[in-house]
Amino acid sequence: MGEYETLQEIINSLPYDLQKEVEDFARFLLMKHAKKTRGKPKFDWAGSLKDLRDKYTSVELQHKIAEWRIG
Repeated sequence: MGEYETLQEIINSLPYDLQKEVEDFARFLLMKHAKKTRGKPKFDWAGSLKDLRDKYTSVELQHKIAEWRIG
């Protein structure tokens, strides 16, 4: 192993099928890291529908949102 100096050199020395395994594992690690670093959710949207409070009930709004999601 001492003959390789960089990670890229090590990967390049592997057979193609093992290079794909390394790639898959690296992608998994990136996704795992991204999930950890998301941070806490922001609720800056809270209260943005105040003007609809007197116009619709919460149930009516839930139904409307479901319609929008289904499209």
